Amino acid sequence: MSSMRISLAGVTLKSPVMTASGTFGSGEEFSEFVDLNRLGAVVTKGVANVPWEGNPTPRVAEVCGGMLNAIGLQNPGIDLFIRRDIPFLKQYDTRIIVNVCGRSVADYCEVAERLSDQPVDLLEMNISCPNVKEGGIAFGQNPKSVEEITKEVKRHAAQPVIMKLSPNVTDITETARAAEAGGADALSLINTLTGMKIDVHTRRFALANRTGGLSGPAIHPIAVRMVYQTARAVKLPIIGMGGIQTAEDAIEMMLAGATAVSVGTANFQNPAAVIAVTEGMEAYLIEHGIAEVSELTGAVE
Repeated sequence: MSSMRISLAGVTLKSPVMTASGTFGSGEEFSEFVDLNRLGAVVTKGVANVPWEGNPTPRVAEVCGGMLNAIGLQNPGIDLFIRRDIPFLKQYDTRIIVNVCGRSVADYCEVAERLSDQPVDLLEMNISCPNVKEGGIAFGQNPKSVEEITKEVKRHAAQPVIMKLSPNVTDITETARAAEAGGADALSLINTLTGMKIDVHTRRFALANRTGGLSGPAIHPIAVRMVYQTARAVKLPIIGMGGIQTAEDAIEMMLAGATAVSVGTANFQNPAAVIAVTEGMEAYLIEHGIAEVSELTGAVE
């Protein structure tokens, strides 16, 4: 019998397959299509210290090989999240990873502090948010900022901290090393790549925000390359994500060095994508006589 169990930053997950933040809500809207008990973890939509309205519409556009989004991290804030979403997820036998967003270091720390006595398992810091104090550059694009925010959040967090890295940098290993130096317990990568679409007939931008985050199969090879580079640069466990559609994509990500994987944009196309990936991985382990799914991590030759 093959085992799908893994250990991530000291937390045991029944499967390495989880959802990617922002593509699965907080689980409730997908629960009629997906047995949440089958998942290693549900990663929630970004949660801030106060409600965020998000960007003006239109804020989603289809492109070849994926989609652009400029949702702007719309969310109801930590109060409602604690009151409504945590009790819903606690009905299921799955780990809860809360994705946290903020506009300043203090914002992230406040949410980490608020969650310190809540029954959630890990915190994922979305450092692709624009840093208002630095003129809007994302926290995750400056290694010094990454180290600083990691250090500060670790002082306030009771749960292990995952830093979610932005691919919109020259060298992702620099920000990965900065997160490790700041005391991160794990990394997740990659977040979306910055893109743009213009409607040639109206000569207008497809998104009100002009730019948006590119996700989907088009970014998968870039994500695999960045996971591979990062796994060789740091000793932290990695949650690999970026265009995972199938079990093969997920296995490829693990072979490159990921400990776990997140399925994102595929959920919009197929609400049961996470289950299809899970079942495909289980079949692969049996077919190849692999006892533990963790044996795949970094096993590329």
